[in-house]
Order: sequence, then structure tokens, then C-alpha cells
Amino acid sequence: RNSNITSTSITFLLTGVPGLEVFHTWISIPFCFLYITALSGNSLILFAIVTQPSLHEPMYYFLSMLSTTDLGLSISTLVTMLGIFWFDARLISFNAFLSQMFYIKLFTVMESSVLLAMTFDRFVAISNPLRYATILTDFRIAQSGVATVIRGTLMLTPMVALLKRLSFCHSHVLHHSYCFHPDVMKLSCTDTRINNAVGLTTMISTVGVDSILILLSYILIIKTVLSIASPEERKKAFSTCISHIGTVAIFYFPLISLSFVHRFGKAPAYVHTMIANTYLLIPPVMNSFIYSVKTKQIHRAMIKILHSKDT
Repeated sequence: RNSNITSTSITFLLTGVPGLEVFHTWISIPFCFLYITALSGNSLILFAIVTQPSLHEPMYYFLSMLSTTDLGLSISTLVTMLGIFWFDARLISFNAFLSQMFYIKLFTVMESSVLLAMTFDRFVAISNPLRYATILTDFRIAQSGVATVIRGTLMLTPMVALLKRLSFCHSHVLHHSYCFHPDVMKLSCTDTRINNAVGLTTMISTVGVDSILILLSYILIIKTVLSIASPEERKKAFSTCISHIGTVAIFYFPLISLSFVHRFGKAPAYVHTMIANTYLLIPPVMNSFIYSVKTKQIHRAMIKILHSKDT
């Protein structure tokens, strides 16, 4: 297998948790639980927002976009991850690898865009409440939803297309349970500097820019809230942001820590894999939990739906 192999005919081997293959069935139990929580929690939130007229407001429309991207992110990794843990189904063709990687990246970039839109929503609601309904019309919200998909697709297509030019002449064993961009670069015997540069530029211009804009928006939100006279109003304004701040932290913290672990970490291989596997599952699980518990209207709507199913 030392001769160069073109990317079209190639198959890769995904890896479960290196060194802990014997325990794959046991490791799959918490992952199954996380998947069930993420899928059912986000589906319930979506169902509540669609069916309850009281939730037909900008804030909840953005939340429904967040739940949709979380569902997408969960489903993108579900097949390969559980396939490896349950059936040791490790083989994946190059095209299947590219599509899974594209969707994982797409939903990550979309989630980042939606979090930015939600920050803007909170900023307008707090700093300009009288014009809130005229600024955030249904049409503008729909436009922002379409824009997040287009932005993600346009930004990621070059990054994925550039992988097609690589050839692989040594190992075909990947180190994750899903298709991870840096993984495939390490296996290539072609020069990957262009790929690295495009990959880094894509992530900086999407997730990086969004995180800076979110931070700046929150500085403006805090300034506005502190200028509100009564402590009661301040408390109310801050409480509407708490869930969102939690969601932002849960999304960016694992993402940034994973990047650092990959670039500078000297931890054992299974630690890298466990962090990478859970980083894609933490936001979908935690977001459904935060919004169904912390947001009273969603909480009420969910209880109402669950009660109506019992009767």
C-alpha cells in the first residue's frame, strides 16, 4: 500500500477510543444516553415552539434555529459513532468521509451564526425595546436563517473541495469516531499547507469573528443594563440573557479547548478522542436542558405538551 492512492478509491478506518476497544459496548451507554437526551430534548423544544402560539416571537424563532442545528450536529455523528461502538463498523469511503465532515462543520458554523443572531436579538430587546417588533420582523428572521445556511456552505465548500487533491500513501487509520479535518491531513503525503491555511481562515472568519462580535455585543448589553435605573428592571434584563450566556459558553469553551489540546496537548490518545467525541454532544445536550429548564415559557409549553399526551 505504499504506492500513492488517489482519493476517489480510498477507504479510511475510523477509530473508537484507542486503547479501550474492549470497553466499547460500555462506553456506548453514556453516549447513547447523550444522543437520546439531545434528540428528544431539541425535538420537544422545536415541537413546543411550532405548536404553541404564545412562543411565536423572535427570541423563540432563533431558539428553534438553535435546536435545528443541534439536531443536525447530533445526527451527523450518530451513525459512525454508534456504528463503531456497537458493530465495530470502522470502514468509511472518502466521499462519505467528506460529506460527514462537511455536515459537522456546517452545523458548527451555523450554530455559531445562530448564537450571534440570538445575541443581536437580546441587544435589540434590551437597548431598543420599543422598536424591537419593527426591527426583528418575521421576514428578517427568516432571512437570517437562510443567511446562516448560505454562509456556512460558501465558507466550507473550498475547505472540503481542497481535500480532494490530497493523496494518501501510508496509513489509512483515522484517530476519531467521526470525520475530523486535522485527522485526514496528518495521513496525507501531499503538501497540506494550503489546506491548513484555508481551514484556519474558514474557522477564524466564522466562529472566530462571531465570538468577538458576541463579546462586543455583551459589553454593550451590560452598559445598557447598568444604565437602567431600577434594580428590578436590571435583574429582569439580565435574567433574559442568562440562558443565552450559558449556551455561548457551552459552545465556545469545548471548541477552543479542543483546538488547544490538538495543537499543544501531550495527553494520551484516548483523552483526545473522548474530548473530541463529547465536544460535539455537549452543546446539543446542554442547550435543550438549559432552555427547557431556565426559560419559563418553554418549560410551561413542554409540560403542557407532555400532559396533553398523557390524557
